[in-house]
Amino acid sequence: MYFLDIDDDKRIKGNLVLGKVVHRIRDILMVKRVVKSLSAIYKQVHAKISVMETTAVSTSTLTNDEFDRNAPRICGVCGDKATGFHFNAMTCEGCKGFFRRSMKRKASFTCPFNGSCTITKDNRRHCQACRLKRCVDIGMMKEFILTDEEVQRKKDLIQRRKDEEAQREAQREAQRPRLSEEQSQVIATLVEAHHKTYDDSYSDFNRFRPPVREGPVTRSASRAASLHSLSDASSDSFSHSPESVDTKLMNFSNLLMMYQDQGGSPDSNDDDSSKLSMLPHLADLVSYSIQKVIGFAKMIPGFRELTAEDQIALLKSSAIEVIMLRSNQSFNLEDMSWSCGGPDFKYCVNDVTKAGHTLELLEPLVKFQVGLKKLNLHEEEHVLLMAICLLSPDRPGVQDHGRIEALQDRLSETLQAYIRLHHPGSCLVYARMIQKLADLRSLNEEHSKQYRSLSFQPEHSMQLTPLVLEVFGSEFTRVSPI
Repeated sequence: MYFLDIDDDKRIKGNLVLGKVVHRIRDILMVKRVVKSLSAIYKQVHAKISVMETTAVSTSTLTNDEFDRNAPRICGVCGDKATGFHFNAMTCEGCKGFFRRSMKRKASFTCPFNGSCTITKDNRRHCQACRLKRCVDIGMMKEFILTDEEVQRKKDLIQRRKDEEAQREAQREAQRPRLSEEQSQVIATLVEAHHKTYDDSYSDFNRFRPPVREGPVTRSASRAASLHSLSDASSDSFSHSPESVDTKLMNFSNLLMMYQDQGGSPDSNDDDSSKLSMLPHLADLVSYSIQKVIGFAKMIPGFRELTAEDQIALLKSSAIEVIMLRSNQSFNLEDMSWSCGGPDFKYCVNDVTKAGHTLELLEPLVKFQVGLKKLNLHEEEHVLLMAICLLSPDRPGVQDHGRIEALQDRLSETLQAYIRLHHPGSCLVYARMIQKLADLRSLNEEHSKQYRSLSFQPEHSMQLTPLVLEVFGSEFTRVSPI
């Protein structure tokens, strides 16, 4: 009995040892399976890395011709026209779809021939096995194929980006400067008014008293001729020298200072100041221009709703300024002259001095014309500037300041809106244009001073037209019915 107990005890101990051995064997087998799985994963990763490195190396060694975007791209499977890289290889759409379908279905094909078919565009459907083998040979990888969920997420992402871009474009369109319908109509009306009152053929000039450029030469006229010769001497090089305009203006200033140093006013000692040969012709020209300014004013929106007294006050005080603005259309930077058709109607500084004006007016006038010309204003900006100039509520004799100011403000807002639309980023254009209006005030003042000096002499005032005398007269007498 004792021995049996001993044997049982040994047997139990043996079973425990055997159990431990079995568990140890199981653990070893499990570790082997894990190692085998890891080894398989490592081989797959290593294969991907090798293909990617091979692709990178081959890409880095491509010649410039292979990178040529205009060079035809060929499918590496069938030779058809490729549409890009698909699943890591350059293929056509047909082979891309074939490879994706085959991998998703885990298809297994058998070549009915010898397993080495040549795949072309025409026979690529004849042997699917060799076609799939060719796909793999050129580097196409199933790991690059997206699942249905990934494809849907990609489509959703693309659509979302399109929607966001469309929304941003709509916001940019809403914020983009634009003219209101009313502002567009105002501009169209002013442009039409300008076309009706400005004849760029200058055919009416033949009806004026003819220009006479001969006769006694006054000291002022001789100085103006010297000024004009300065501009003629440098006109040939004007287009080649961007600073030539400024240089010529500097010469104007220097020459004027030289005359002042010699003593006396420009016309203080004229030998025969009564002979102003160009006065009759230029008086007709100014009278004609005043009529055109009146016609233009009548077509400015809101002008005819003003009282007759305010219309007259605005026209009398702004006519010469609007004429100076209009004349910029015929001003020529090349020789600092106003070209109004034929050679008889080409006016230089010398011509204007023969109408009684001095360099105190002509020098700043030429500077003004040059500065305005260099702004390169659109026609729409030019007509708006003329209308703003005319509708100034601070003119002498104006009664309804508030109403005129409201009309001018509407025109100013229209001009600013037009500038924002057509000159984006040019914040100084409007300021420069308004500065020109300030320059015109100074020119107007000097013109009035010289006109009064001229009109006090009967032999000169009788050469002026009634309209010129009425508009530039100091008293607010009647004007032609508005």
